[in-house]
Parts: sequence; C-alpha cells; structure tokens
Amino acid sequence: MSLFVSLLFSSIGGVYLIYGKRTYSTAYLVCGALLLAVSYLIDNALALSVAGVAVTAVPHALNRGWL
Repeated sequence: MSLFVSLLFSSIGGVYLIYGKRTYSTAYLVCGALLLAVSYLIDNALALSVAGVAVTAVPHALNRGWL
C-alpha cells in the first residue's frame, strides 16, 4: 500500500513540476519538489497520504485566495 501511495504522490509531484516550469509558477514548482521528496522520506502510508494531500492542496488554495 505504501508503494502505491508513494507512486501516486510522486507522479502528482512530477506533473506539478512540469506545470510550474511551463507557467513560471513557484508555488507549483515548490510543491512538486516537496511531493517528490516526501514520497521518498516518509514510509508510513497514512502519514504519506496526509502529507501528500496537504501539499497537493496548497497551490489550489493559493489560486483561490484561501492562503
């Protein structure tokens, strides 16, 4: 289960990196790099899911003006 969650959030991080590079958005670049790093650093599936959802939501919250 941990491998699947790690693969999911690292692929989302890769997409965020590509999108941030194309749109020159630092929020997507930083969150993409964090998602890639978090998927390697955290072994627990539940903790990885919580951290991944939190980091994934940050650029969307910034775009909507919630943060």
